[in-house]
Amino acid sequence: MSKPKSPRKVGEKEALAVGTTIRGSAQKLNLVATLIRGRKAEDAMNILAFSKKAMAVDARKVLASAIANAENNHNLDVDALVVAEASVGKAITMKRFHARGRGKSTRILKPFSRLRIVVREHEEA
Repeated sequence: MSKPKSPRKVGEKEALAVGTTIRGSAQKLNLVATLIRGRKAEDAMNILAFSKKAMAVDARKVLASAIANAENNHNLDVDALVVAEASVGKAITMKRFHARGRGKSTRILKPFSRLRIVVREHEEA
C-alpha cells in the first residue's frame, strides 16, 4: 500500500525546475527572468552566462536543471527546447538588526526568491 503517484504539474512535452531559495529580491530576479522568457533554451543559457546581473548565476543553474530534467526524465529533444515560462515569487525573508547610534537599532531584511522555469519542446513548422 503505497502512496498514489502525484500528477504532472506541467504539460506532456514540458519539463519543470524550481529554485526555491535564491538569495536576493524578487524584483531583481524578475529583471533576469524577463531576459529569457520565450527564447530558445540555448540562447537563454548564453544570455545568462554573459549577463552582468548577479542573479543571472542562480537563474542559469535553474535553467540548466530544467534542460537536464527535459532530457533525462521526459526524453525531450534538447535542441528544440524553448523557455515557455519563467515566473518569480517571494520566498522567506531573514530579519537581522543593525546597531545604530545612541543605543538604537535598525531592521535589516534579507529576502529570498523563488524561480520556476518551464521548458517546452517546440516543433518546427
